[in-house]
Amino acid sequence: MARHLERPDVFKISLLLALTMAAFAANSVLNRLGVARYGMDPMDFAAIRVAAGGLMLWALVMLRGAARPPLLSARRIGGAVALTGYMIGFSWAYLSLDAGIGALILFGVIQVVIFGWSVAERQIIPPRRWLGAVIAFGGLCVLLWPTGAQALPLGGALAMTVAGIAWAGYTLLGRGEPDALGSSAANFLLCLPLVLLALPVSDAGDLSVPGVVTAAVAGAITSGLGYALWYRILPQIPSTLAGIAQLSVPVLTVAAGVLLLAEPLTARLIVAGLLVLGGIAIALPARR
Repeated sequence: MARHLERPDVFKISLLLALTMAAFAANSVLNRLGVARYGMDPMDFAAIRVAAGGLMLWALVMLRGAARPPLLSARRIGGAVALTGYMIGFSWAYLSLDAGIGALILFGVIQVVIFGWSVAERQIIPPRRWLGAVIAFGGLCVLLWPTGAQALPLGGALAMTVAGIAWAGYTLLGRGEPDALGSSAANFLLCLPLVLLALPVSDAGDLSVPGVVTAAVAGAITSGLGYALWYRILPQIPSTLAGIAQLSVPVLTVAAGVLLLAEPLTARLIVAGLLVLGGIAIALPARR
């Protein structure tokens, strides 16, 4: 179980959380660029992303000179399967879902699974963290819930639900990791052949240079290094706080779209962003 945050740790953990959530949001932007703008097949993008992340992490493992992480353990296999489920489910879901409703399903499922697991473990969840979770999730609904009549593709919704359950599992598995870098490298290495097995059932897309570069950056930087940082943070925070923090990712993604992709800045975005970030701020201090 994660230890309580001491007062001097709160600022440091807040900065690390912000950096990690920014990396997660960058993954969404890069995925959108690679698949939507550069025409890559989602599974091709996922395979390159995992391969690049594995290469980056194993290069860092070799450079540090410490013992290599073990590959054949229940935790490693569980981490690889969870990461694979997320990668494949996420990729397939965006064949039919738009970004907004997909993100709502993904992070809503993550929130429900992590809080449900915490309740099942009989963790003590402070009232302010419950309040922060409700406010943050409400802001996410304001931001991403469709305003007009819209048929929800069942296949895409199921795929994104699987991705959310898998990522929640990956997050929960990371709570007891003593070696964040080594465990992340092992997870990516074991994940790669599982992702490659899904390539034959996917349509071939364009392997343009910009698309491949985008997938490689998403894998090596925002996925590989971002996930290793996430595994470093997780043992230091309660699992419920980990779930709440991830609700900021869709808000950051939309904000990045405004800044980088010239998407419109609306009053709805501003209100929702304030609710989500305010809810996270309420939930963050773990000490009385």
